[in-house]
Amino acid sequence: KVPVPRAITRLDQGLLVEWDARGHSYLYPARVLRLACPCAECIEEMSGRPLLDPRAVPEDVRPVSVGLVGAYGIRIVWSDGHSTGIYTFEGLRRDCRCPLCGAAAGP
Repeated sequence: KVPVPRAITRLDQGLLVEWDARGHSYLYPARVLRLACPCAECIEEMSGRPLLDPRAVPEDVRPVSVGLVGAYGIRIVWSDGHSTGIYTFEGLRRDCRCPLCGAAAGP
């Protein structure tokens, strides 16, 4: 089953995703998310090779707006003008680095 967040809050420093009512949440840092954009402009579709030059992304990049894409993900409009990536809930959950997920992942 694909996890669906309880709430997503846009902050200048990133996205705060609340996965459940028990306190499972994580602040995804803005620049880390931007550098992980899964769109065809940022990732070579056939090989998965990164195309985005990290030097081209400002250190202070921030999410300007966030919108739902169906029932499976979000699209972020970034302060650098980029907006074509769809971040799936499944991918966001996989990349969660909260203490609960860190403990589940092990050392």
